Amino acid sequence: MDRAQLAEFLRIRREGLRPADVGLPAGLRRRTPGLRREEVASLATMSTDYYTRLEQGRGPRPSRPVLAGLARALRLSDAERDHLFRLAGEQPAPPPGPPAEVRTGVLRMLARLDVPALVLDAKYDVLAWNPLAAALIADFSAMPPRQRNLLRLRFLSGDRQRERFGQEATTEFARETAADLRAATGRYPDDPAISALVADLLGGSEEFARIWALHEVANQQSMCQTIFHPTVGRIDVVCEVLVIPERDQRVILYTAAPGSSSDEALRLLDVVGTQSLLADS
Repeated sequence: MDRAQLAEFLRIRREGLRPADVGLPAGLRRRTPGLRREEVASLATMSTDYYTRLEQGRGPRPSRPVLAGLARALRLSDAERDHLFRLAGEQPAPPPGPPAEVRTGVLRMLARLDVPALVLDAKYDVLAWNPLAAALIADFSAMPPRQRNLLRLRFLSGDRQRERFGQEATTEFARETAADLRAATGRYPDDPAISALVADLLGGSEEFARIWALHEVANQQSMCQTIFHPTVGRIDVVCEVLVIPERDQRVILYTAAPGSSSDEALRLLDVVGTQSLLADS
C-alpha cells in the first residue's frame, strides 16, 4: 500500500469534483475547492474520521468494499478505479460487465462508411450497425435486443446461417468465437448476461457444447468469409476488426477487393437494402 500516493490521489480527485457533479447543492461559505471531506465520506458510506485519515496518509489499509465505495463517491473512471485499487495494494476489481454504450464518434463513423459495419461488445451483442450491415447480415432492427447477438444467430438459428455463410466458414467462426467468449468470461466473471448467454448456448446447441468443452481461449482479430446472399449472390469479404480497448468493443468492417464482383455486389446491396431480408424472414 502506497499511503502517500493514495492520500494525494484521493485529495486531488475530491478537489476536482463540484457539488453539482454528485447531486449536492453548492451552498454558501465553501472555502475549499471541490467537495468537502465529510461529503465524500457520506457518499462512500464511511465515517468522516476514517476518510480524513486516508487522505492524510494515516489510515489503515482499506478493504475492497471501501475502495469500491470511494471509487463510486469520487466518480472515478475504470482506469482511475483500477489505479486506486493498486495504490491500496489490491488487484483491481473486475468490471461488472462489458459496456453497452457506443461512443458518439463511432456512431457517426458507421453512418458515413460505404461498407457494411457493426459494433460488437465482448459477448458478441450487436450494439450498432449501418444499413449495409443490416442488408448483408440481418435486419437487426426487427429483432428483440436479446436476439441481436452473433453467437445466438450462429448457434441457435438452425441451418439458415450455414446456408448463408457456408459450412466451412461457419465451423471456423464457431470455434473462434467460442474461444473468444471463453476469454470474455474471464474478464467479466460476475456478469449475469454472459452467464445467461453461455447457458442458453449450452442448452440449445450440441455443437457449441462440444466446442465449449475444449476450453480454448483466444481473441478473434480478423477473418475472411464467403457470404451467399439470397439476392445478390456470392460475396467474398474480409472482416477487418478495429478494437476500442477502453470499452472492450470492436468495429467489424466487411470489405471486398475494389472492382471485384463482390465489390459490385456490396454496392448493389446499398440499393436493395433490407427488402430481401424482410421477404426472406
